[in-house]
Amino acid sequence: MNGFSIGELCWLFCCPPCPSRIAAKLAFLPPEPTYSVQTDANGTTTLHLTERADWQYSQRELDAVEVFDTRTSRGNRVGCMFVRCAPNSRYTLLFSHGNAVDLGQMCGFYIGLGSRINCNIFSYDYSGYGVSSGKPSEKNLYADIEAAWQVLRTK
Repeated sequence: MNGFSIGELCWLFCCPPCPSRIAAKLAFLPPEPTYSVQTDANGTTTLHLTERADWQYSQRELDAVEVFDTRTSRGNRVGCMFVRCAPNSRYTLLFSHGNAVDLGQMCGFYIGLGSRINCNIFSYDYSGYGVSSGKPSEKNLYADIEAAWQVLRTK
């Protein structure tokens, strides 16, 4: 049955049988978080990657990464990452990552991409991914990108 057991098919289509819930179960595959954000006494946040992030990084690269969170209109806290690859660049790319990764797994890619195209990269995790609160859903996804766009406009 294409890798699905009877139990998995019942869970997918019957618990509950709403089209939006079915779509969410198929579309959103959040991994275990591959990073954490720690705040020191001065309020400065730092990124801490786990081994699952699978990225060999230097301290200089890590220093170029700013992490913080923002609130969405639906009340979720969404993790954000600003990668300053090209300090003199006039451009910043807003990047929405794939459905089965989080910011920790994408961090190395963002640094490489920004360095190649000479622009900074701003990205965010979806609700339920990484350090973000809430559950992955289509409605939360729209609120997540809107919150990310609003915070990027102030950077």
